[in-house]
Amino acid sequence: MQLLQAGTHRLVLLEYDLEAVASVAHQTDFQVEIQETPRALILDIWTEKRKVPLLLFDAAEPANLGWFSRCQFYVDGATGNVLQTPISVGNKRDRSGNLIPDALRVRLAKEVPENFRLPGKQPLNEQVIYGLLFNLFQALQQVGVAVCGGPVFQPLSGRREGPPRE
Repeated sequence: MQLLQAGTHRLVLLEYDLEAVASVAHQTDFQVEIQETPRALILDIWTEKRKVPLLLFDAAEPANLGWFSRCQFYVDGATGNVLQTPISVGNKRDRSGNLIPDALRVRLAKEVPENFRLPGKQPLNEQVIYGLLFNLFQALQQVGVAVCGGPVFQPLSGRREGPPRE
C-alpha cells in the first residue's frame, strides 16, 4: 500500500497479490481469470459445480424481501458498485447476449481516496480487501446479494422486474 499525492488529492494505492486473490476465489469454489490494469484488478469468476444462478436478487421485488433482509452486500444496479467497498461487479453474457447465471466480472480498484473507510470506520488495506472479497464470494453462493435499482447491472436470481414497457 502506498500513498499518492496528486495536487490537493491524496490517494491510497493498493497493491494486490494475484496469488492471494486467486486463492480467495478457489477457497469459495470459483474459477478465476485475473487481468491487471494500471487502475484495477479485473476478475472473471464462474463456478462449474453450481447448478443454480448466483444469489443476486432484485431488492425492489417484494417476493425477494426475505433475501434482502439477510444481505450483507448491496450492489448499485445503476453502476455495479458494491456499496461501501472499492469493488464493483458486472454481468457476464454469452454470445447471444443472454446473462450467464453463474459468472460475474469483478473489479477491484487500486486507487481509493485517502479518507475512504469501510463500514465501522475500518481503514482500508489489501488484507481487508481479501477478507471482503471472500465474504462477497461466499454471499454470492450462500446468503445472497441485493441489487438496488438501475438498468446497468442485472440480478441473476429470484423474481426480477421485466424490461420497461413503452
